[in-house]
Amino acid sequence: MDKSKKLLISKILLTLLGTIIVILVLKYLPNLLQLTVSIDKFRNYILSMGKLGPTVFILFQILQTVIAPIPGEVIQIAGGYIYGDLLGSIYTIAGMLLGAIIAFYFARFLGGSFIGNLMKKKKFQWMIDMMDNKKISVILLFFFLVPGLPKDLLIYVAGLTLIKPLRFFGILLVGRLPWLVASVSVGSNIYQKDYTSTIIISVIAVLGFILGLIYKDKIINKFYKLGKSTDE
Repeated sequence: MDKSKKLLISKILLTLLGTIIVILVLKYLPNLLQLTVSIDKFRNYILSMGKLGPTVFILFQILQTVIAPIPGEVIQIAGGYIYGDLLGSIYTIAGMLLGAIIAFYFARFLGGSFIGNLMKKKKFQWMIDMMDNKKISVILLFFFLVPGLPKDLLIYVAGLTLIKPLRFFGILLVGRLPWLVASVSVGSNIYQKDYTSTIIISVIAVLGFILGLIYKDKIINKFYKLGKSTDE
C-alpha cells in the first residue's frame, strides 16, 4: 500500500473516531461530569464494570485529554484511589498518551483549519509564534512541567508543527509524568488514610500550581518575545 493510500485511510479512521467521540460526549457528558463529582461514586462506578473497569477508566482519561471538560486532576487522583500507585499510574499515563495521540494526529491530519481559527483569538497569539520557534521542544517541555500553564491545547498546537511525533510524545511523557504520578499518589494515600503524605504532596502541588498561575502571563510573554526575536 502506497503512502497516499495509508494517509487517506488514517484520515478516514481519525474522522470516524473523532465523530464517535463527539457524539458520545455530547450524549453522556452530563452523566460523566456527575460521576466525577464524588471520588467514591466514581470508584464504585469503575469497580462495578468488573474486568472492563481499567478500560473504562482509561477512556475517561482519554476524553479528559481530548475534549471533555472533565478536571484532569480528579481522574488522576481517582486512579490512585481505585487502583493504587502502580496500576493507577499505568492506567492514567496510558489514557493520557492515547488521548494525546488522538489530539496530535487530529490536528496534524484533519484539524489544521479548526485549530488555526481557534488560535486567531488574541489570547492565543503567543501559541502561533511558538509554533515557528526553533526552540519548540524546550518550550513544550517547560510548559508541560510547570503547573498552571495550558497543556491540552498545546497538544493540538504541536500537531500543527513539524516536530516528530515520537519526539513530541517523549517530551509530553517526561513533562507530565511527575505531576501525574503525584496526583495518583495522592489518591492512593487518601484511600490508605495516609494523610501526612497526602498533605505534603498536595501542598507542593498547590504551591507549584499557584506559582504557575501567578507567573503564567510573564512566562507566556517571554516566549512570545522569544518567538519574535528568533524570527528576526
